[in-house]
Amino acid sequence: MNIGIIGGDSRTVQLIKFLEKDKKQIVLYGLDNCEQLKNFNHEKSLEGVLSKSDTIITSIPLSKDGKFVNAVFSDKKIEVRDIFEKSKNKKIVTGNITNEIQSYIKIINEELIQSSECLKNENNSINDKKYKAIKDINQNEIIDILKQEELTVLNSIPTAEGAIQIAMEKSLKTIHNSKCLVLGFGRIGKILSKMLLGIGAQVYCEARKQSDIAWIQAYGYNAICLEKLNVNLDKFDFIFNTIPYLILDKNNLKLIKKDCLLIDLASKPGGIDFDEADRLQLQTVWALALPGKVAPETAAKYIYEIVKEL
Repeated sequence: MNIGIIGGDSRTVQLIKFLEKDKKQIVLYGLDNCEQLKNFNHEKSLEGVLSKSDTIITSIPLSKDGKFVNAVFSDKKIEVRDIFEKSKNKKIVTGNITNEIQSYIKIINEELIQSSECLKNENNSINDKKYKAIKDINQNEIIDILKQEELTVLNSIPTAEGAIQIAMEKSLKTIHNSKCLVLGFGRIGKILSKMLLGIGAQVYCEARKQSDIAWIQAYGYNAICLEKLNVNLDKFDFIFNTIPYLILDKNNLKLIKKDCLLIDLASKPGGIDFDEADRLQLQTVWALALPGKVAPETAAKYIYEIVKEL
């Protein structure tokens, strides 16, 4: 198998090392400024890496803005659209394919097929049988690895550890015996709450569903219903948000202590009104993509274990 790696961060560097141990043929693009990878084969163009690869692994997540590939070790501007437009019959392993990206992937595939002259009948209409055959040949197999449950769960571990690391670095208080609120009781919320309790924090968890409230109580945490959140906000030293929509709005932020540290772990748009928090002089941290920042080797190992089975 020939593998092309396009863009990436510290996780990608570690993933490449795992793949190298498997004797994989690896070509790189968009990693030219990484000193650790200077002895690898770096292609000068996107077309070059695509032509030499059966499988493409992009940065994970693919993009921060939906337009350009996340490539922290390169000055190149690699357009997301170009990868899918110039690929044919490839397995593309990527992460966080947005609805916008999905839409233009469909458009690109359709344009490629429609432009094929061998599709046309004598009257210039589309031959349905040939259309299906060419579609099957040209279609890329796109795998959004961040939608795989096992990776999502495992990534919650370095995310939770990273959140605690930030709390220790940014606060003048110990987490031990402090009052910590975890907003949301999903994958990250569950693991983070367990770790905080292990350190000796007084852990409070917010949830909507009554079934989650029951589990929170069963685990020995203090349960808070969303409807009663504003009654409790004034007593916390740390608030960790895992909910990817606005929950700490203008009204809720007014109730929070000035020395409380707010850490948002949710993906965009996040759960905190940061402009209002800044106006109120509350200390906030929006901690995105923590696995690749705090534990790139472990995060890469999680990805590698899935990739090698594909």
